[in-house]
Amino acid sequence: MTRTPETPLPSPKECRRLREAQSLSQADVAAALGVTRATVRSWENARTTPRGTNRDAYVRLLTGAQEVTPHQENPAPALVGAATGPVQASLDRAEPAPEPPSETPPASELAPEPDPELGPDPAPGPEPELGSELSPEAEPEPLAPSLTPDQAFDALYAFCAPALVRQTYLLTGRRELARESVECAFQLAWHRWPEVAMDRDPAGWVRATAHEFALSPWHRLRPRHRNPEPPPAAPADRALLDVLLQLPPVYRRTLLLYDGVGLDLPETAAETEASTPAAANRLLHAREAVATRLPELAEPKELHRRLAEVASAERLHAAKPTTVRWGGEQRARHWTRAAIAFTVVLIGATTLTLRTAPDHYEPPLAPGATVHGVPPRVAPGPLSAEQLALRAKLKGETVSGPERLVPEAG
Repeated sequence: MTRTPETPLPSPKECRRLREAQSLSQADVAAALGVTRATVRSWENARTTPRGTNRDAYVRLLTGAQEVTPHQENPAPALVGAATGPVQASLDRAEPAPEPPSETPPASELAPEPDPELGPDPAPGPEPELGSELSPEAEPEPLAPSLTPDQAFDALYAFCAPALVRQTYLLTGRRELARESVECAFQLAWHRWPEVAMDRDPAGWVRATAHEFALSPWHRLRPRHRNPEPPPAAPADRALLDVLLQLPPVYRRTLLLYDGVGLDLPETAAETEASTPAAANRLLHAREAVATRLPELAEPKELHRRLAEVASAERLHAAKPTTVRWGGEQRARHWTRAAIAFTVVLIGATTLTLRTAPDHYEPPLAPGATVHGVPPRVAPGPLSAEQLALRAKLKGETVSGPERLVPEAG
């Protein structure tokens, strides 16, 4: 049987250029083809390639042979809710930017769906209508080039921090640790802002940093983290959180990223530093463990809804971005001064060693040797009776010594 040749596909860089030449966003292409935005992004990053009917439709769309229908109804389930709203609104407040020619589709129509290139997902995705309770968005809109670093950082923080605090709380079950993890992640992001600003997914960079900090095993050595925090008030929320905390950390993180945040399987595997089959196995085992303890959460969409409810019930609030930036700068100053002080001490110790150390070779002293021909010194023996009498007579004299001997007259 002869195999039908696949439609020639331009290079990933050329695909992105053709999309931008038609003033199309990745969301427009995803809505037109009925795939997720993350799938389109992976095509343009050369991580995957479209196949079958998706490949033909993608080529026709890029070459202009098919009209784009941004408002095409997408039956796939939604996890991330408003895709562009929070970030774009914060950018509009900071610096107005011209609108693209194509109209941005509503949030409910930008929903992710299982990627056809990855095969069947472990289970169907959650249902729509949850908004952005756990995840701000798979990828925020690029920051306007006219923004200052402070404004761009504040926009990213305002967009990602509230959802990251809720995610970290589900990972750790500790409110203070969740806030601290997010603040430390953003402080590190501010310290490395040029690198983070140029990253293709700044929100993913900060999310991975916050999750890794929250799941660090060194926290168990801290005194304030040895005692558990008060559990949620609702019994159902407490039961779900107990089940999550009993899972291994990697299983818990995989379940949160896929069923809570809404990442697809390759992105979940990449963020957890695992292969795609390993991530799929972890997800299946985590779902099985949750369903064993809580049978009503066997459906992924119900599990997603309950995760969002538990995370939102705590009313966790993140600190202000100015406070986080100031804390990051203070920490950088502290470590810089500590490094300078350590360097000065090291230089002083080295200088003192050089000043006090010998500057020439000193041969070691030769060990003692026996000298022949010299009689050894003899210790005095016991005193005789005359010597003892003389010693007693001398001791009986005055302190100044014996009287002067003078001749007596005859």
